[in-house]
Formats: sequence, structure tokens, C-alpha cells
Amino acid sequence: MDDRALLSDAIALGDKCPPSTTFRVGAVIVDADGAVLSTGYSGETDPHDHAEEAALAKLGFPQLPGATMYTSLEPCSSRASRPRSCTALILASGIPRVVFAWREPAVFVDCVGAETLTAAGVTVVELPELAPAVRATNAHLL
Repeated sequence: MDDRALLSDAIALGDKCPPSTTFRVGAVIVDADGAVLSTGYSGETDPHDHAEEAALAKLGFPQLPGATMYTSLEPCSSRASRPRSCTALILASGIPRVVFAWREPAVFVDCVGAETLTAAGVTVVELPELAPAVRATNAHLL
């Protein structure tokens, strides 16, 4: 799998987000062979949707033991708008690998998504060289 290309696809989805006072994020879920299973972006169907949540919802929140989640921003570890964080949703899905570009800055909460996923046995890969594009999409918050 080409992590940089797939994460770049997720980052591009963040640009599709409607205007927002929160983070604009994109997500791509692929199977073990790298075939795209689902995509999502923040606010895609509801203003409270997070990208990872939107992508998982399109699949019916299944078990995905061979999948990889690509998300432009570190998955949230807490949120006010929904009962379950994206980190909790990823853990519930059984996704064993998450790739992201930018650690969530402490704008709203102190995010510990990467640490929570790692502690649960999920392989977490950060590609910070792609973070400038995510920061640009979220310049309204910085």
C-alpha cells in the first residue's frame, strides 16, 4: 500500500468539508489489499459528523480486522457532539492500523487518540511531512 498516496487522498477529502468552526478532516478506509472500502469527511451528512465516523457509517460500522484507516487528523479521543469518539469507533471496528498526518492541536480538547490506539494494540503511523496541507485546510482554527 502506498501510505502517502492514500493519506493524500484523505487530506484532499478534508477540502470538501462545508464551512465549519471545527476541524475539517478527511478519511479513507482500505482493505488489506489497499482497495478503498469507504471514504468520509467532516460534516458530510450532518454538521456533527467526524470524517472517520462518516466513513465507518457508510459501511454500517462493521468489523474490519484487515483494514487501514487513513485520516488527515489524529482521531479524536473525546468529543462533545456524540457519545463515542473516533478512537472508540476505530477500536470497536477492529481496524488494526491507522495512518494520519497531523496530531490534533489542543484547540478544543487535549487529544490522546494516537496514544489510546497504540495502547490498545493498533499500529499507528504518523506522516508529519503531510501535515502542512492539513494545517492549511484548518487555518480558520489557528
